[in-house]
Amino acid sequence: MPQERLPVRKIREVIRLHHEAELSNRAIARVCKVSNSTVGEYLARAEQAGLGWPPPDGLSDADLYQRLFPEKGKANRTKRPLPNWEEMHRELSKRGVTLTLLWQEYREKHPDGYGYTQFRVHYQRWNKAQTGTMRIPRKGGEEMEVDYAGMTVPITNPETGEISRAQVFVATLPASNYTYAEIQPSQGLQHWLGGHVRALTFFGGVPKTICPDNLKSGVKTPHRYEPELNPSYQELAEHYRVAVLPARVRKPRDKAHVENSVQNVERWVLAPLRNRTFFSIGEANRAIAPLVQALNQRKMAHLGQSRQQLFEELDLPALNPLPERPYEFATWKNAKVNIDYHVAFEGHYYSVPHHLVRQEVRIRATESMLAIFHHGQQAAIHPRSQTQGRFSTRPEHMPDNHRFVISADGDWFQREARKIGPHAAAYISALLKSRRYPQHAYRSCLGILNLARKHPHPRLETACQNLLEADLLSYRDLKSELEHLMSAKSPKPPLPAHKNVRGNNYYQ
Repeated sequence: MPQERLPVRKIREVIRLHHEAELSNRAIARVCKVSNSTVGEYLARAEQAGLGWPPPDGLSDADLYQRLFPEKGKANRTKRPLPNWEEMHRELSKRGVTLTLLWQEYREKHPDGYGYTQFRVHYQRWNKAQTGTMRIPRKGGEEMEVDYAGMTVPITNPETGEISRAQVFVATLPASNYTYAEIQPSQGLQHWLGGHVRALTFFGGVPKTICPDNLKSGVKTPHRYEPELNPSYQELAEHYRVAVLPARVRKPRDKAHVENSVQNVERWVLAPLRNRTFFSIGEANRAIAPLVQALNQRKMAHLGQSRQQLFEELDLPALNPLPERPYEFATWKNAKVNIDYHVAFEGHYYSVPHHLVRQEVRIRATESMLAIFHHGQQAAIHPRSQTQGRFSTRPEHMPDNHRFVISADGDWFQREARKIGPHAAAYISALLKSRRYPQHAYRSCLGILNLARKHPHPRLETACQNLLEADLLSYRDLKSELEHLMSAKSPKPPLPAHKNVRGNNYYQ
C-alpha cells in the first residue's frame, strides 16, 4: 500500500527546520511527529527539486506537490471517466447487485477506468458526502421499518366532548421509502400488531425482516444480541415467515428510513389536518389516506423519481407473497388445570382432557376461538365465550372415573356431605343436579366442604335447609347465609358504664 503524503503545512515545516533551524533529521522527526525516514525522504525530494528556504514567492501547494512528486502530478493530469454514482447507488438496491458487478460493467464500458479499489474509494467518498454519514444501500423487499410518530391526532367524543390522543403508526420499505401510515387508538399490543397486518397488506407482500423500535408491546426484553419478543409478536412473525430484528436501544440510525418517513408524515399528512376536528378513528384514517398516497407519488428531488415508482421498480418484485389468511390477533396466558379438568380464562371455564389435571398449560385466545396447548401440542380447542361463570365442556374430555372423586356422579361429595348432616347432603345433591354436567358443580362443592371446617355443623345444616327452601344453590349463597346466621346469634355487647349513659330509669 503506498505511503500517505504529509500535509503541505508539515512538509514546509520539515524544510524550514532543516534550513532555518539547522536541526538534525531525528530532531525534526520528533518536532513534526513523523518517522526519521520520512524526514529524510522529503528532504531528499526537496533537494532534487531545488527547493530551499524560504521557498520561491507564489509557490502554491499544488506546485509544491508537483515539484516533489513529478510522476504523481503527471498521472493526476490524466483524468479517468467516473460513473454516475446516483445511478450506481440505485442499482445497488436491486436484489443480487453488488459493487463488484457494477465495477465489472464499468470497466467493460471504460477499459482505462479506475481499478476496483479506487472505484470503491470514489463511491464511498460520494456516498458519505450526501448526508455526512455512510448510506448503506438497501436491497428491495428485504426489510420493513416500523415506528410511531411523535405527533398525535386529537379525537373528540361526539357525546361527551372529551378529547383523546390517537397514535400514528408508520411503516416504510427502505429501498424505495414507500410509506404507510394509519391512526390507532393506542400503542397497545392489539393495535401494534394490527398495524403490521394492514401495512403488509398495503405493500402487497412480505419482506424478509422487520425492524421495530423497542416498544414494550413488541419487544418484551430489549437486548443487543438476543432480544425477547412478545409471544403474540413472535407468532405474527412465524405466520408471515419474517424475521423481527429490533433496533438497538437509543440507536435511531438503525431505523433511519422510518425516522425520515415519520418526519414526512408529520409534515405532509398530519400538519395539513391540524385544524380539522375528528370524531372517530375511522374518520381520521379516511382523511389521511389521500395525503399518504400523494406523499408516495410526490417526486423526490434528489432521485428524480417518486416513492411509488421506486417501490414498483425495486420492492414490489422482490417481496414474498402474502399468506392465504392474514394474522389474527391472539393473546397468550399460562394456566394450571383444576381438578375438574377445566382452565379459567376471563371468568369462563374451558375443558381439557382429564389426564392433564394439575398440569401447566398455555392458552391462546383469539376473538373467536380459544386453544389450549400442553408442551407445545394442542390439547383442546373451544369457541370463545364471553359469559362469565359458565363452562364449556367437551364430552370426550370427561373421564370414565376420577382420581379425586370416586365416580363421575359426585358420590364422593355426597358421602362427605352426609358426615355434616342430611340437609347438607340434600343441598350437595341438589347442587350437582342443577348443572348440565355434575363436574361443573365440583368447585362449588369443594367450597361448601371447606365452609364445614370453619362453621359448626348445626349452623351449616340450618343454612342448607333455608337455602333449599328458597332454591338458592351456590357456594356464595351458602357463605352469605352462614355469615347472616352468625351475626344474628351473636349477642350485642352491653353498653359500658359511664356517667353520660342515662339508663332505662331515666325515662320513667
